[in-house]
Amino acid sequence: MKILVTVKEVAEVDDEFQISGLDIDEGSLEYDLNEWDDYAVEEAVQISEENDDVEVVTVTIGPERAEETVRMALAKGADRALRVWDDSLENAQFLDVESKADILAAVVEEEDPDFVLTGVQAGDDANGATGVALADRIGFEWAAVVNALDIEAGVASVHRELEGGIEELTDVELPSVLTIQTGINEPRYASLRGIRQAQRKPLDVHTLDDLGLDDSVVESPVERTSMYEPESEGDATLWEGSAEETAGELATFLRDKGVVEG
Repeated sequence: MKILVTVKEVAEVDDEFQISGLDIDEGSLEYDLNEWDDYAVEEAVQISEENDDVEVVTVTIGPERAEETVRMALAKGADRALRVWDDSLENAQFLDVESKADILAAVVEEEDPDFVLTGVQAGDDANGATGVALADRIGFEWAAVVNALDIEAGVASVHRELEGGIEELTDVELPSVLTIQTGINEPRYASLRGIRQAQRKPLDVHTLDDLGLDDSVVESPVERTSMYEPESEGDATLWEGSAEETAGELATFLRDKGVVEG
């Protein structure tokens, strides 16, 4: 059985940052494995540990810098990795969900996995549609926001926690795409032995041409037109001290602002 796990490096912005053109200055950013993808990797690795003949392959779309993120997935137990990048992707201003789904669909066609795991969303742009869009491209069944999973006899029995406290149990036939929610497991830390082993595991780089795609895949109707830090519309007032010490000051403040009377 082969499990394909899509992973992404996500940018974390420093408290103090600078804007450069249409993006945040690179010096203000730090990168890490997307939190939700970490849970997806852990779930795939646990399945491989509980079953024989399971291969876990991770794939990311990103520059050479992203290999550090992919290596982390390898250190946690994935068997090999793919990174997709070339000049067309480097020069693209913005990769929207459609572009990512098209690229990942080409990887699925090449790898022919039994199922695909993705994080339910990305921590930086908060997109939560790539996994479902990928399923639509490749014609797989799908289930989103999965927080419990059992694979048996070609069927994924999944548990989903929906809005309003509703819980759903459903079966999804493989091959399928499952987007993984936090809480499904407890992602492991990469051991020193795992980190050393990750350096020796295969990590192949594919261009769009390698995947049978051309530059048109990065064309997008979405355009980033400006980037700015919004002005603060109000100032926060902080009181220090115990509740007994500050309650009177808060009451006076609320009366002065017209929030309460009396």
